[in-house]
Amino acid sequence: MNSQRKEIGVGVVGFGTVGTGTVRLLLENAEHLRKRVGIPIRLVRVADLDLSRDRGIRLPEGVLVSDGMQVAGDPAVQIVVELVGGTGAAKDYLLAAVKNGKSVVTANKALLAECGPEILKAVVSAGVDIGFEASVGGGIPIIRTLREGLAANRIRAIFGIINGTCNYILSRMTREGRPFADVLEEAQKTGLAEADPSFDVDGIDTAHKLAILVWLATGGHVPLKEIFVEGIREIAPQDIAFAKEFGYTIKLLAIAKEKGTGIEVRVHPTMIPSHYLLATVDGANNAVYVKGDFVGSSLSVGQGAGMLPTASAVVSDVIEIARNLRKGSSGRIPPSGFFLSDPAARIEVAPFHQVSCEYYLRIHVVDRPGVLSRIAGVLGHHQISISSVLQKGRGESAVPIFIVTHRAKESDMRSALAEVDRLPDVLDRTRMIRIENNL
Repeated sequence: MNSQRKEIGVGVVGFGTVGTGTVRLLLENAEHLRKRVGIPIRLVRVADLDLSRDRGIRLPEGVLVSDGMQVAGDPAVQIVVELVGGTGAAKDYLLAAVKNGKSVVTANKALLAECGPEILKAVVSAGVDIGFEASVGGGIPIIRTLREGLAANRIRAIFGIINGTCNYILSRMTREGRPFADVLEEAQKTGLAEADPSFDVDGIDTAHKLAILVWLATGGHVPLKEIFVEGIREIAPQDIAFAKEFGYTIKLLAIAKEKGTGIEVRVHPTMIPSHYLLATVDGANNAVYVKGDFVGSSLSVGQGAGMLPTASAVVSDVIEIARNLRKGSSGRIPPSGFFLSDPAARIEVAPFHQVSCEYYLRIHVVDRPGVLSRIAGVLGHHQISISSVLQKGRGESAVPIFIVTHRAKESDMRSALAEVDRLPDVLDRTRMIRIENNL
């Protein structure tokens, strides 16, 4: 037991937006951090390929280097913070640091979701700690909530708004009635969306984060290929207007539910009742709604991205690990929160075709007598009953029909829509949004 440690050395790999915020926090709040840990946390090394860009921070001579491996191997560094992103060089730096006996902190959700079992085995084998609070929800402490605060509970369900770009776009579409492409273009101009927004708007980022949340809730890994993912590109102002009229709000949700056949894991646009607290989470904010068997329901809301909120989460991990190092301990809480014989085990995922929910359908048809009855007949043939119907624009050559169904099975709905779309009076592929009424 090493209680004589005089300080904790920290190295940061990646001096971009989050890296800059992290370095700034470590320097500006150094005295506050010393009081939290009991000994100083000293910034020893910062690595980035770009050594010339002015980030508004003056570092001591020799701290800034161009090689991340120099940080991973520095004997004066006890905690390596990986903020490079991706699954290439970032993985190499992190594993090198672990191999050298250093604890690590990362905000890299893609790395954890895609390479989690390999990283976990390396961390456990080396007897070091890993922190990843910033990987989901930015400044919201949802990782620590699941791993510690709700550890006594079996987690029955998780519903998350965990991509700020998508929530910003959908919030603006809802508020202003504007089409997706227009709002996305504005978001790109203001820096709220990337030049290539696919990772966000196609739901990939959300799927990475959902995989991490399920791991923390169950102790088992979910392969990304087993998560159903659908993005928000096809959400139209008509869908938003219908949702409003019928008391719903559309959000891109990450959903995990405990089922008898395994864990249901999916990411897709979802209509939820507008009076739910989750529906009121606006702009670029994130929220995670968790149902535990004893605690009931809880909702965590906050800034899901940005330099300072994410840096706050990163440094919270640095503090936790530094406290362990000061006492000469590690592994007090395993990365997932579960002590398992196989820490890299997979969780059983329920087949997506068995998902059951209500559905919203927007069908573009020729306005002729009998069209609706033919559509209803096809749905009925596939055991799908209609809850409500709305048709607008009568007398025009082509009109939209809006249908809300009672609860139905995903496999039945897909078979039905394939048949509906082949009807001669149906002019375009049916648009479908799933509905969750019982959060």
